[in-house]
Amino acid sequence: MSATLTDAGPESTLRGGAMRDPRLEPIRAKALAGERLSIDEGMVLYETPDVWGVVAIADEIRRRLHGDKAYYNINRHLNYSNVCALSCKFCGFYRKKGEEGAYEHTLDDVVKEARKAVESGATEMHVVGGLSPYLPWDYYPEMMRTIKRVGAEAGVDLHVKAFTAVEVVHLARIAKKYKRDDRTAGIRWVLSELKEAGLGSLPGGGAEVFDDRVHDEAFKGKIRSDEWLDVHLVAHELGLNSNATILYGHIDQRRERLIHMEILRRAQDGALARLGYEGDPDGFVETDLKATEQVTAAPITLTREGVDQPTVATAVRGGYFQTIIPLPFIPDDSELEHLAGPSGLENLRTIAIARLMLDNFPHVKAFWIMQTLAMTQVMLEAGADDVDGTVVWYDITKVDGAGTHQEVDVRSLKRAITEAGFTPVERDTVYREVEREGRSWRVV
Repeated sequence: MSATLTDAGPESTLRGGAMRDPRLEPIRAKALAGERLSIDEGMVLYETPDVWGVVAIADEIRRRLHGDKAYYNINRHLNYSNVCALSCKFCGFYRKKGEEGAYEHTLDDVVKEARKAVESGATEMHVVGGLSPYLPWDYYPEMMRTIKRVGAEAGVDLHVKAFTAVEVVHLARIAKKYKRDDRTAGIRWVLSELKEAGLGSLPGGGAEVFDDRVHDEAFKGKIRSDEWLDVHLVAHELGLNSNATILYGHIDQRRERLIHMEILRRAQDGALARLGYEGDPDGFVETDLKATEQVTAAPITLTREGVDQPTVATAVRGGYFQTIIPLPFIPDDSELEHLAGPSGLENLRTIAIARLMLDNFPHVKAFWIMQTLAMTQVMLEAGADDVDGTVVWYDITKVDGAGTHQEVDVRSLKRAITEAGFTPVERDTVYREVEREGRSWRVV
C-alpha cells in the first residue's frame, strides 16, 4: 500500500490544519474562496520551504472539483513522422530526411494502427508528429478519414485527438493558406477541413513556455505564444476542445512559468464567457501583459464552491481548454542534455501550483509517461485528477532509457490509482465517463 502525502507530510499541513509558512494562509483562503491568485502569490508557492503546504492546498481544491475520482482512458498514440523542419534544442525526437531512424508512416500504416486501437478497446487515437516538409496537405485530412473509417467499420466512434498548434500552422503553410497579415484565416480553414474529416479535439503540445527569451534560445523557429493561442482560440470557436501544456525545467525561470499560466487562464476566461459563464468584474487581472490585452472577459474561476464544470453539452456553443498538462523537461539526447532537468519535488510543486493558478481549467493531468507512474500516484494528492491512458507507442520523450513501446495496461493504471487512495474512473477524450465490458464500451 503506497503512503499518502498526508501520512508523509508534517502534521501542520494536514487538510484543514495551519500552514507551516504563514504566507500560505492568505493564499489558501483566496484559493478556497475561488479568488484568482496573482503571479506574486504564485512565486510564494514556488519559493516557500513548505512544499507540503502547497500540496495540501492544491489537494483541497482538487477534491472540491473531483472528489476522490481519478481519470484514465484507453488510448493509442500515433507519431506519423519524426521528420521535422525544425531543430529545437530541447528535442531528441526529430530527424532529418535520410538520417538514421527517420520515418514517415503511410496511410496503410495508419490503418494498421487504428485497427490495433479498436482491437484494444481504445476510445481515442492521439496523433502528432514532426513538421515534415515532404508530406502533402492531402495526407492529413485523409489520415483523419482513415482512422474514423476503421472505427466505423468496427462499430466504434473512435475519437481523433490530433495535431499540436505548431503542426496546424505548418499545415496552413503547406496548404498555401497561411497569410502573415491574417493568420487566423488559414488556421480556420485548416481546422475546419480537418474537423470535417474527423478531427475531434486538439492536444496541448508545442506550448513549451510562453516567453520570448526562452523561445529564442531553446526553440527558435517554432511559433511563439501568439500563434499558439490563435490556433486554440480558433479551435474553440469551431467547437473543438483542446488541452494545454507547459514544458518546464530547462532554461526557463519559475516566474516565466507563472506568466505562461496567466496567459492560459486569461484565454480560458474568453472561452468560458462564450459558453455563458459570468465573470467577476472585480476579479484580479495581471496588468502590463501584452499577450492577454485582447481578452476582455472578466476573470472566471471554476474553483468556487458550487460552480458547474463545463460539459460536452455546454460546448455546443464553442470549445474550451479541458486540461493543463505540466511536462518536465527530460534531457534525452537533445542539445540540452547537459541540463539536469527538474527534481521530483519541483515536479510535485509545479503540478500543485498549476492546479491553484489555473483556476478555470477543469482538469490537471499528471502524464505518467513523463512523470513516471510512481510519481503520478503521489501527484493525485497534489492537484492532479488525471493520469492519461494506456498510450502503447510514444516516441517523443523517453524517461530513463525507455523505448518507443511505452505501455501500461488498464489493470496497472487502476491499481496505481487505487493504491494512491482514489477511485479510478475511465473517461473518453472529452471527460465523459465510460462503461465497458471487455472491448465493448459506451459513454454513460
